[in-house]
Amino acid sequence: MKKIGTINRTKETIKKHDFHIKKRFGQNFLVDQNILRKIVDIPSITDETLVIEIGPGLGSLTEHLMELSKHVLAYEIDSDLVEILTESFHDEAISIIHDDFLKRDVDEDIKALNLDYDNVVVVANLPYYITTPIILKIIEESSLIKELVVMTQLEVARRITSKPSTKDYNSLSVAIQYKTKAEIALKVPKTVFIPAPNVDSAIVKLTILDKPDIEPKSEAHFYNLVRSSFKQRRKTLVNNLYARYGEEKINLISYLEDIELNGQIRAENLSVNDFIKLSDYLFEKGLK
Repeated sequence: MKKIGTINRTKETIKKHDFHIKKRFGQNFLVDQNILRKIVDIPSITDETLVIEIGPGLGSLTEHLMELSKHVLAYEIDSDLVEILTESFHDEAISIIHDDFLKRDVDEDIKALNLDYDNVVVVANLPYYITTPIILKIIEESSLIKELVVMTQLEVARRITSKPSTKDYNSLSVAIQYKTKAEIALKVPKTVFIPAPNVDSAIVKLTILDKPDIEPKSEAHFYNLVRSSFKQRRKTLVNNLYARYGEEKINLISYLEDIELNGQIRAENLSVNDFIKLSDYLFEKGLK
């Protein structure tokens, strides 16, 4: 199998198939073999692992994944790329689903393969414009996927992995860290893509927790609370809660103090567990 993940090979493949890069699908093809090898070394992949790839593009990462894993389940929305992938990897250990990943039931797709495997991981160079919805869909909906190793914009990677009381910490940080251990595994310069994006990227490793440290009484209320708390970042948490619930501010301050939080605190200063405790307290007070 010839390596697609090089500048010359990528250009040859694009020319051979008269392929036109589509900005609406966020297509940026990684062409650095060294970085491709580093990416596949990050997750726990054995010859009994099922790997899910979202947006395989021309297949440069795909071929590395296939060398290590039992099977690759690839989701590709672009019909032109599906044709190229099918030609490149026919009769090999790969299943290609031509569809929008966000519309799929990924666990049902996995079960439909009817394969024995010891682990399921996601490894993907995600389209930047739908990075967050894809990650949240997986961690909220799948019970089979245990690990994600995904390429994102560096700015998004910093938000996903940031800690309380830092400038990058926001609602996305809380939502993802509630269910995963999140870390930046590798920074990737924009120069190793065709076409080059406008910003640098990073590989984020998300290890899904068997069970969160604390589980909220209502996950839906917890997620809504977190989003509302960061709505106007410069305002105090009480002001954002007032906008969300309409409860008197003096009462909201009292509620925060009841769970040992300062009445003038901002959302960025709360840990994931703080948000869960606050969510449960407000939920029990009937503020939903």
